[in-house]
Amino acid sequence: MTAFLGTRESLRPSADKLFVDIAEYVLAREPGSAEARTTAFHCLLDTLGCGILALNYPACRSVLGPLVPGADFAGGARVPGTAFKLDPVTAAFNIGAMIRWLDFNDTWLAAEWGHPSDNLGGILAVADYLDRQEEEPALAVGDVLTAMIQAHEIQGVLALNHAFNRVGLDHVLLVRIATTAVVTRMLGGTREQITDAVSNAWIDGGALRTYRHAPNTGSRKSWAAGDATSRGVRLALMVLRGEMGYPSALSAQTWGFQDVLFDGTAIELERPLGSYVMENILFKLSFPAEFHAQTAVEAAMTLHPEVSDRLDAIAEIEIETQEAGVRIIDKSGPLANPADRDHCIQYMVAVPLIFGRLTADDYEEDIAQDPRIDALREKMIVRENRQFSADYLDPDKRAIGNAITIRFEDGTSTDRVAVDYPIGHQRRRAEGIPVLREKFERNLRSYYGGDQTDTILAACSDLSGLQEMSFCNFMDLWVTVE
Repeated sequence: MTAFLGTRESLRPSADKLFVDIAEYVLAREPGSAEARTTAFHCLLDTLGCGILALNYPACRSVLGPLVPGADFAGGARVPGTAFKLDPVTAAFNIGAMIRWLDFNDTWLAAEWGHPSDNLGGILAVADYLDRQEEEPALAVGDVLTAMIQAHEIQGVLALNHAFNRVGLDHVLLVRIATTAVVTRMLGGTREQITDAVSNAWIDGGALRTYRHAPNTGSRKSWAAGDATSRGVRLALMVLRGEMGYPSALSAQTWGFQDVLFDGTAIELERPLGSYVMENILFKLSFPAEFHAQTAVEAAMTLHPEVSDRLDAIAEIEIETQEAGVRIIDKSGPLANPADRDHCIQYMVAVPLIFGRLTADDYEEDIAQDPRIDALREKMIVRENRQFSADYLDPDKRAIGNAITIRFEDGTSTDRVAVDYPIGHQRRRAEGIPVLREKFERNLRSYYGGDQTDTILAACSDLSGLQEMSFCNFMDLWVTVE
């Protein structure tokens, strides 16, 4: 045990290097590479489309609006697809919850995983709030793309070499860190204020992963990121009103984040902050499924025509996946709700084998009651393929491999169907963007009338034009009237 050092322990230390690095990065406002900006453009469309699709589900709509009924905020931030005008903290929660509700927005996989577009909850709310406070528009959509690149980078680079899940903490803590840094800068924060705000974000600690795992899997996982991004906005606003920071919130002996919650391991950036994460982000284009299972679903879709009329003759279904897939989504026994089902690799394989599809509706009760799903689940064996695990962590590959082999009672079997890279992967970007565009339009048409959908599609047809549009005018496209 370290001996007490008297008054020397009371000396205020310099800010932890990570806080300074993050502050200097966001203040630089570098626009990122051309590839990053194009990807951010597509990410913005895909993320908003996912949020609009979620509005079709009553469970999502039930958490939206002001926390206290009727507490709309004149001149507040708008929530796409609604008529709400809310303070930016509450608006950030609303937008963040919509984005994440169906587990269909982008993904980043590393030692930690997560969904960097979750930060759009805070970014969009603050951008719209700021733009509506000025007589002339202060921000353009291009400014939001820059903020997105920054938030993606902070969250994703911290995820490269820090497995918070290994100590039971949820990945949304990185949403809180990234949102805090970016929106403090957007609100006019100085280097010191950004540093102070980020220190407070680390002091918040981290939510437990309890709600993501059996036997407690539940709908909180659909609004947890909204909670995290809104907390980032709150901390930014508090620091801009004069709230102090805590310079060694990470590294303080005994009381800092590293000692209390991360087994004393130093939290450091594996690589300099730039635009690497946005350039390599993964899109969920075909299936609203936990990303470690995306290629398993693709493999199951390939096998569907061969097995759909022989389901009763199946003796065993072998699923090979990465170590993370085994640890997170390998589930047996009853599944309690949609949140439980979309984090079960067996369920996500059974549905496409039976029906030749996997949609958000397939996690609902009327489909889940089909006895064939659990019958197939009971025949599944899930195991780690070590090569898949190695390729998953390889920075030059970032693969998310899965393979399925189906054996029948008569001794025959299907070919082993393996997929290393899902269609949303950077290596399949040219193939994936047309699918992303189709998904975007489909999601809009599921909720809006045809005229409003057509107006949004026209505005979003071209990156160069959209970047110059005032953000306030952009948000006008998405709201509905009472």
